[in-house]
Amino acid sequence: MAGEPPEFVAAVTSLRAAALRPEVFCEEMPAPQRIAPFATALSADVTVDDEDVATGRLVLLHDPAGNEAWNGTFRCVAYCRAEIDLALAADPMLAHVGWTWLTDALGSHAASYTALSGTVTRVTSEGFGAMADDGGSAQLEVRASWTPVDAPELDPHVQAWAELLCTAGGLEPVPEGVAVMPSRRGQRGAGL
Repeated sequence: MAGEPPEFVAAVTSLRAAALRPEVFCEEMPAPQRIAPFATALSADVTVDDEDVATGRLVLLHDPAGNEAWNGTFRCVAYCRAEIDLALAADPMLAHVGWTWLTDALGSHAASYTALSGTVTRVTSEGFGAMADDGGSAQLEVRASWTPVDAPELDPHVQAWAELLCTAGGLEPVPEGVAVMPSRRGQRGAGL
């Protein structure tokens, strides 16, 4: 990490230190290079009974000079995608519920933020012709970004993002007071 500002190095260290549920497999991935002077990224899959139920990415951007649109020097950019029941996709409140999953997760992990923005998208597909027997499918996608107020202590933000993935994937929340066991981070490729 030569040449990287100490606050960015501390933020990356904090990202790597986040304790995640064992269903969450998280590893580093290449970060976008042109959005900010410094960036790092994580990808994660939530797996239950050998089936991936949600996937996502979390990108941390850092501009030591600050960014007026971010209202700060750091920005978290998150993505979550999960398969959902086709009937649920028709619920007019689905987008609001998906957004609440994110804000509740940030709140439950005491991840302080400002300038939160994003979208919730539902995607439905129906097969025709040779694929007619496949039936329909639906996915929920949450895209969001926020400025972490508590940077460089970002492990609560990683934990909130992982909770969003788990909730979207249909996992029950971990009861308060129950310790989270370490995840399988780094088993595929260059891990954390």
